[in-house]
Amino acid sequence: MSSPLLAVDNLSVDFTQGDRVTHAVRNASFELNRGETLALVGESGSGKSVTAHSILRLLPSSASHPEGNIEFEGQKLLRLSEAKIRGVRGNRIGMIFQEPMSSLNPLHTIEKQINEVLFVHQGFSQKQARERTLELLEMVEIQNAKKRLGAFPHELSGGQRQRVMIAMALANTPDVLIADEPTTALDVTVQAQVLKLLGQLQEQFKMAILLITHDLGIVRHYADRVAVMTQGRIVETNKTEPLFLQPQHSYTKTLLASEPGGTPVPVSESAATFISTNNLKVWFPIRKGVLKRTVDHVKAVDGVSLKIRKGHSLGVVGESGSGKSTLGLALLRLIKSEGSIKFGGVYLNELNQKKITPIRKSMQIVFQDPFGSLSPRMTVEQIVAEGLEIHNPENRENHQEQIVRVLKDVDLDPDLRHRYPHEFSGGQRQRIAIARALVLKPSFLVLDEPTSSLDRSVQSQVLELLRNLQTKYSLTYLFISHDLKIIQALCHDIIVMKEGIVVEAGPAGKILKQPENPYTQALLKAAF
Repeated sequence: MSSPLLAVDNLSVDFTQGDRVTHAVRNASFELNRGETLALVGESGSGKSVTAHSILRLLPSSASHPEGNIEFEGQKLLRLSEAKIRGVRGNRIGMIFQEPMSSLNPLHTIEKQINEVLFVHQGFSQKQARERTLELLEMVEIQNAKKRLGAFPHELSGGQRQRVMIAMALANTPDVLIADEPTTALDVTVQAQVLKLLGQLQEQFKMAILLITHDLGIVRHYADRVAVMTQGRIVETNKTEPLFLQPQHSYTKTLLASEPGGTPVPVSESAATFISTNNLKVWFPIRKGVLKRTVDHVKAVDGVSLKIRKGHSLGVVGESGSGKSTLGLALLRLIKSEGSIKFGGVYLNELNQKKITPIRKSMQIVFQDPFGSLSPRMTVEQIVAEGLEIHNPENRENHQEQIVRVLKDVDLDPDLRHRYPHEFSGGQRQRIAIARALVLKPSFLVLDEPTSSLDRSVQSQVLELLRNLQTKYSLTYLFISHDLKIIQALCHDIIVMKEGIVVEAGPAGKILKQPENPYTQALLKAAF
């Protein structure tokens, strides 16, 4: 039997801050063979990325390796000089980082960033580098590649940015590609395209891929073998199918059981319409010239009519840029729109800001990124109390009691309310965001991708929490997501959006089982 291309043996990683030592990885071992895909699976904080960064010695100076060895084609990587490890990085082992927006330099064009790799490792001239960059962009299927050479990262979509990252990683045709959560922030259809592309390139270049992810659906379809990691340790390694069919370790069993499941809460089919829109439009003007005349519009929401019944959940599905979030903001009158919005018995579109303010406590929003939407300078208590101070300033003596009650409602220890957001995990921060919305006892919640940045097991917990709260308080939800598994677990009705319009709408069961529109069919195929 041939020796493995990459072998990680008994690796441990410690981080030292003053007198405090954190054991991030403990005695991790795995092998990666030529041409195979090994998935390193686990939840946030399990040590996956630290292990991967150790291979290319990309960890900060506070990190150390008290024991272990990483061998690549006979070279002990942890012992190589800085000059020699630079020869391995990018040249022999490429890496796609987790977040393409922050990994790409916002000040440089796509061409300049890929060229840099070719100048450093291949010694290419400007002309050679340009030709190779164009070839790489075409290889990763960037449309109009020649026109994209001068584009900056912010001018590309998430999927396009990820393709640029893949092009950079493959610039020197490496033997090993480390893909660190390469599809986490992408829509399901774009995920499928990126993973298919990686598979094609792997075959073309006979590469080995170390795929780091917490998405078990991806693992089952794309990995040959799986190593499961938790709390810095690899607890189980096996071929993909046997691991899914007969997991041995209790953590693996928990991980496999944590796929979003369950069904929407039982509701009355005769419930009255609570929220409705008629021909709702949100058009953003495109202005050009010295006088900034409007020459066209971006039609973010273009003539959407919908109905949500009392106590029901409406799922809004579609890819990035389809208008989902804009629709949610327009419903809450947080952005300007045209068309009617009826909430209860009131037409919100006919009210000015002064008249709409008292109604705002009945309609709240939970944003996608809990860390970005919670002020880092405020304690949990201050964050949750903010709405009370605006809408119920006369009952200040009851605020403490209401804060404690709502924190218990979202399964958070009220004793932690004096801490700051950075002291909590992603799932706990999302619970804080839900508590902030719930403290005013709203009847309607807009949930904008509230689980997209969370691990699967945490997603399941948040979904269960949302179902319990809906039952307890008869809440009405507008749930925005590109994850159809989550929509299936929570929503009674679905609308599918594409380029600002609704292409399909109806009961969740019908749309998920018998989609009529080709776009809906493509979304479902990618999700399931």
